[in-house]
Amino acid sequence: MTTTQFQVRKDQLDTTRTVQLPEAPLTDGQVRVRIEQFAFTSNNITYAAFGDAMNYWQFFPVVSQTDDPVSDGTPWGIIPVWGFGVVVETQCAGVTEGERLYGYWPMASNVVLQPARVSPAGFFDGAPHRAALHPVYNQYLRCATDPLYDAANEALQALLRPLFLTAWLIDDFLADNAFFGTSQQGQRGVMLLSSASSKTAYATAAQLAQRPEVEVVGLTSSANVAFCESLGVYSRVLTYDQLDTLPTGTPCVYVDFAGNGALRKAIHSRFTALTYSCSIGGTHVDQLAGGRDLPGPRPVLFFAPAQVKKRHGDWGAAGFNERMARAWHGFIGQVSQPANPWLVVQHHSGTEAVQAAHSLVLGGRGDPRLGHMLSLSDGVQGL
Repeated sequence: MTTTQFQVRKDQLDTTRTVQLPEAPLTDGQVRVRIEQFAFTSNNITYAAFGDAMNYWQFFPVVSQTDDPVSDGTPWGIIPVWGFGVVVETQCAGVTEGERLYGYWPMASNVVLQPARVSPAGFFDGAPHRAALHPVYNQYLRCATDPLYDAANEALQALLRPLFLTAWLIDDFLADNAFFGTSQQGQRGVMLLSSASSKTAYATAAQLAQRPEVEVVGLTSSANVAFCESLGVYSRVLTYDQLDTLPTGTPCVYVDFAGNGALRKAIHSRFTALTYSCSIGGTHVDQLAGGRDLPGPRPVLFFAPAQVKKRHGDWGAAGFNERMARAWHGFIGQVSQPANPWLVVQHHSGTEAVQAAHSLVLGGRGDPRLGHMLSLSDGVQGL
């Protein structure tokens, strides 16, 4: 038996390869999971773009093979993804063969995990190389007991759940900080969201739209204006070259999902009342740039697990989960409305299909209304 892995060059994300690795026997305490299907979105491109800075490459490190045809030190990595897997072999008490799990996977057909802190809800991967990484990404949930799981909506969960959690936390973070003083004396603060057609951005907009003290302005390419407007969560949608339609003294916060250095500089230079610059992602991977030597506030990278930790302290785990679940179910109701679905799922199976989807999402050429579910496993049902 072999495991198929889809690897990318860390320094050239458009350079990829598919590798077949022999499956080693399990040791005591381990389980082998067949990764049945996983989502691939611009969020995963962000994982790759910030792989070194945010330790995303460390979750599923590439193991050098003695017969590796590339022996020149090429920095290969595996992009983490969210999706579903089934336990196909177990040497761990408390985890049984056939269990369906939701969690954070490598782009591969199989993975070996070392369950720790096993509970009715799931377990954490206790592999030594993940010990220092944030537990938000190390947890695997049993679908049989997951309150957010719906077998009929697996694709929507894989595509949107991790993005929604980030979006919900961004909204909570901004509100927790009183929108950084932009809403004063009855004046609505403006939240500028770049890459407005991306799923994390419009999920953030859907939460912010429920707050009367702010106005949500989406920034996008001309090709995606109609889509963004159709969602009904943006107060206004502007193309990137329409920034001059907003007064320079507009009290605003920039929520940057694009990572586009030129756009960030334009926003920092134009808006004299910019009070906070929040860096979320890097969907414009060919135009990424740092945040030094900019007018106004220095961009701050948003790290969702930090807000999770804060709110767990404020509300307790149960209170956090209750609030998040309530918001999640409301969001899914918006996304899946029959008259105007925000997302249409496409399934892709096999190495060539995964390569094509990677190229499409990396290049930013995809239809924003499409969601890509991928599989490298053989014989997966429903794809």
